[in-house]
Amino acid sequence: MLNLGRSASFAASPARLEQDDEALPGGMSGPLAQGREFVWSNRDFARVQALIYKRAGISLHDGKHAMVYSRLSRRLRETGHESFVSYLDWLESINDGPEWQEFVNALTTNLTSFFREQHHFDILAQHLRSHKPGGNGWKVWCSAASTGEEPYSILMTAVESLGASASFQLMASDIDSRVLDTASRGVYRAENLKGVSTERLHRFFLRGRSANSGMVRVKPELRRMVDFLNVNLIAGDWPFRESFDIVFCRNVMIYFDAPTQRRVLERIHQVMRPGGLLFVGHAENFSDSRDLFALKGKTVYERQ
Repeated sequence: MLNLGRSASFAASPARLEQDDEALPGGMSGPLAQGREFVWSNRDFARVQALIYKRAGISLHDGKHAMVYSRLSRRLRETGHESFVSYLDWLESINDGPEWQEFVNALTTNLTSFFREQHHFDILAQHLRSHKPGGNGWKVWCSAASTGEEPYSILMTAVESLGASASFQLMASDIDSRVLDTASRGVYRAENLKGVSTERLHRFFLRGRSANSGMVRVKPELRRMVDFLNVNLIAGDWPFRESFDIVFCRNVMIYFDAPTQRRVLERIHQVMRPGGLLFVGHAENFSDSRDLFALKGKTVYERQ
């Protein structure tokens, strides 16, 4: 997640207007205006595109009209605004504050699961067994933690590879504050742990009983190995004191345009040790940044 991510955290580029919507008076889009609670125009969408790009680096393409309307309509109801114009004017006037976080939360997507892209965890296990950390113990960053499935998968792999007493510190971040709350609790529906073996379920999770039947909780000893924090990949100073041996930044860059991708890669490069591994999503390719990272395996890069 969204890290988006995890969480997971920009000057705006000109937003293109929809070309296939029938223009109605006031700039309202025909098909999108029918049956809507609030007036929704191309101009509103363009403003949202610019604001989320500047705030989080996310490039919303023009096919996201319906998604944006649906998610932000909830913010209008919550804040008492009767139009997108009013809401967006107010948002820009406050400059910063809790509503900006809600705005980002509403527009980030958090699709995740335990041990998603299994080959990454096989490579991680092999790397942990065959290499030594650059400092006093392994330092790992999961930059799009989402609801926690990815960081806990990393931790399970680490414990299995190094033992429970190994020095292993995981920082797990996301731009969405709500998903981090879920990740921090470490409570999940048992039916959502299909990627977790029976052995791992017994070793790393507690099963709920009575009113909590059908739920599982990550064991405290695993939970203590991770620190969850809110980080915007494109804004401010990252709160890291030491360099990382390994970074997971999976399925985040697909939401950024090329210049933003490069800036984020440069920043990741700065917080990693030479020879460290960067794990990325299956649809992400950074062959244009060979000066920073060299392809090591399938969607795995080595820090130069």
